[in-house]
Amino acid sequence: MRRDAVEEFVSGVVETIIESTELELVDVEYVHEREWYLRVFLDKEGGIDLDDCQMVSEKLSEVLDVKDPIKENYLLEVSSPGLDRVLKKEKDFIRYHGRDVDIQLFKPIDGKKQYTGSLQGYSDEFIMIQVQEERIDLERAAIAQIRLHLDF
Repeated sequence: MRRDAVEEFVSGVVETIIESTELELVDVEYVHEREWYLRVFLDKEGGIDLDDCQMVSEKLSEVLDVKDPIKENYLLEVSSPGLDRVLKKEKDFIRYHGRDVDIQLFKPIDGKKQYTGSLQGYSDEFIMIQVQEERIDLERAAIAQIRLHLDF
């Protein structure tokens, strides 16, 4: 099964597992980093705990053992997306409106490959941020990744 097909399949299974809970599926990654990793990122209001991760991990493992969609050996990780979570879905952009984000571009625009600013809006084509006194509209197709900004 292709990587994107694995991620889509696992997303569907996890959505079914968590449908009657307060949990939210943030993302699924199936990546090769010396070994194959299947990572499931969950969240809920107030944050997730170890019991949430364990419940989803156990139920997901049961389904994966029966359906066996992944031929490679892999490690399953179920966790929180972390403080600097990646923003991908519409509900992410709604929830974090006004928060500072870090945007990494595929290629530099006007000599810059990274922007940090306050998330002001989104559409199918653009992400809008405020950087000091300037509003910047970045094409979504040019964006490699958007993360919540961490201030130390």
